[in-house]
Amino acid sequence: MKYLEYTPLDRINDFLSHVNLGERTIKGCLEAYSCKHTGIDKKLSLSLQQEILDYLGKSSDTDSSSPVESLCTNGSSRKTLVYLILTLCHMYPDYDFSAVKAHQFFTEESWDSFKQIFDAYMFEASKEWIEANEGSPLLDTLYKALDEVVKLAECEIYSYNPDSDADPFLEKGAIWSFTFFFYNRKLKRVVSFRFSCMSNLVADGFLMDGLCYEDDGEIFDEMDI
Repeated sequence: MKYLEYTPLDRINDFLSHVNLGERTIKGCLEAYSCKHTGIDKKLSLSLQQEILDYLGKSSDTDSSSPVESLCTNGSSRKTLVYLILTLCHMYPDYDFSAVKAHQFFTEESWDSFKQIFDAYMFEASKEWIEANEGSPLLDTLYKALDEVVKLAECEIYSYNPDSDADPFLEKGAIWSFTFFFYNRKLKRVVSFRFSCMSNLVADGFLMDGLCYEDDGEIFDEMDI
């Protein structure tokens, strides 16, 4: 996997690096990668493919509503799963994603599926973008940038939903977070989009300090002075 630089993505990344909404902060990051393996990717790719085959061999009773079947049962889809996991590895090189399983990825039906989530959770950030960019909607700008990089009409869209206790993206004070992948099989190119919301109160330690003060108050109440 090779990181690709695109100016349209940089503009959005600059804005989403820190959108302060008072008690909350929105953060987001877009990263584009070529799916051509580097030296270390080849070794990890073989290891991941073997793990997938081993998993299939042990999983004879799979939930039909799970995306495991669609991402594991044929060679092309297994390769897609490997690309998605390799992208995660490059996004966060200090974290081991080798244990990630297919059921943690979900296929989105269309751009509209992504749009519904984006509109619901990024509404306030979108208003900030409009004020800073003279009325140009953030979602429209995002669509054009993604289309330039991966041609959205030809893309498969996936979301990554790890268990909360095994999510390397969750920082202290995280309220919600989403990770999407826009994968163009023909171009062998993928764009990851991670966006999240953080509580400034927790991040700054205000809530913890408040709890400490409450505890101190209870102690003093019980003391005979």
